Amino acid sequence: MTESHNEPPARADRTTVLIVGAGPTGLTLAVELARAGVPFRLIEAEPGPRPGSRGKGVQPRTLEIFEDLGVAERVLANGRLAMPMNSTGPDGEVRRGGAVPESLANRPDIPYAASLITPQWRVEEALRLRLGELGGDVEFGTALVELQQTDDGVTAEIAVGGTTSTIVARWLVGADGGHSAVRKRAGIAFVGDTREDIRMVIADLHVSGLARDAWETWRHPDGILSLCPLPSTDLFQYAAALPPGAEPRLGLADLQCTVDERTGRTDIRLHEPEWTSVWRANVRLAEHYRAGDVFLAGDAAHVHSPAGGQGMNTGIQDAHNLAWKLAAVVNDGVSSTLLDTYEAERRPVAVHVLALSDARLAKSVASNAVPIDRDASTIQLDVGYRGSRLARDDRSDRASLRAGDRAPDATGLSTIAGGRRLFDLLGGGRFTLLHFGSQPVPAFPGIAPRLLHVVAEATAAGEIADTAGTLVAAYDPSDRTLVLVRPDGYIGVISDAGDGQAVAAYLAALG
Repeated sequence: MTESHNEPPARADRTTVLIVGAGPTGLTLAVELARAGVPFRLIEAEPGPRPGSRGKGVQPRTLEIFEDLGVAERVLANGRLAMPMNSTGPDGEVRRGGAVPESLANRPDIPYAASLITPQWRVEEALRLRLGELGGDVEFGTALVELQQTDDGVTAEIAVGGTTSTIVARWLVGADGGHSAVRKRAGIAFVGDTREDIRMVIADLHVSGLARDAWETWRHPDGILSLCPLPSTDLFQYAAALPPGAEPRLGLADLQCTVDERTGRTDIRLHEPEWTSVWRANVRLAEHYRAGDVFLAGDAAHVHSPAGGQGMNTGIQDAHNLAWKLAAVVNDGVSSTLLDTYEAERRPVAVHVLALSDARLAKSVASNAVPIDRDASTIQLDVGYRGSRLARDDRSDRASLRAGDRAPDATGLSTIAGGRRLFDLLGGGRFTLLHFGSQPVPAFPGIAPRLLHVVAEATAAGEIADTAGTLVAAYDPSDRTLVLVRPDGYIGVISDAGDGQAVAAYLAALG
């Protein structure tokens, strides 16, 4: 990156946010900005949507975000929740897994208790459709050439075909993957390493002789083999570990040979692959998520093992965190210092995810097996921001729900419009104040949250009755509790003392 304090070109196109990269992370950010009415441009160097299943697991927390954005129905329609997983050993022993953990099943605070399997291109398709409904689009075949930071923000040189032009943006967000041009031009170090001894061949192809009712894996001394049916398609995702030093061979005959050797079966027949790739264990984390007015999100900021299905989901949640903060600065006049909390909140999450995926990868390599048991560690419902400057409460350290935590859902609520879940009433890019007491709340200058008053019987707009007791069970309130939920579904303030001034001060401090 070349830093400059010169004025940008007078004839440059101008926008508020320039997003580089139209994968799931960039698309999520674009959808949220479009919904908030924040001007943006979304550019993508590829000539069109990328093929390939790639990251095929959508975690429950991401499904909650998609529900708020209006894309969950499309994504769910093209996927399968809690797909069964079978692991077959060299002796023919089959281990079965994939069931929803009992601790997560049938809980009113968790609308989605299992991961969804769907090709990544389906996720991107759903987000592009939603973006189009909101009036946005992707500028395919448009590459970032260079960027400069100026007094007005960021001046970006872009290329379409052989023609270059300039865009001036208040902020630029790099969501352009592990080889991020934005990260390199912003001069942000990408710390970590690539392990050439851990590689995997991946392909999307048709398979004969194998049922589509489960994700099948085989344990073998040469490495694991996986054949996962891709819902909403007639394809499977093939994944096979390469022995150390082996040359990657992507031809059909080589893929078939691996299947024959590792399954010991002759009835499974592969057909010409539609997409192939070689994955290498690349574990890296950006030293910073921000350099001036340039931000990084998704794989541009962190890359790691696919073990546990964390990568795409972590990037989507990066975008979810950054989007509401950008919108608050643009639409509500909030101080731009709010944007400092993006790195402070999201980078520690990536540190945790890298450690988790590394541990699962090590276990997989040691056992030559794909872990088939699901647990709460990978579904990202425990991701939170306790200790953030955006988290304040007057609760004991022993309390199970604190400021910074994900706001739990609740079912069986009654409103004058009929029965609702709590998540039906949150989100939409707004703060929401849950008011469990009868005391009046103060006026809120600046950002005015949506008010949901918990009462015995709902008789007016903005009132909710906890007829099933799930709201009290989830939030454990006093008879005065106030809970401020951020636009991204995390708790900003809890006051069991009913301190409305604390809520007002919190919102005022954002400005």
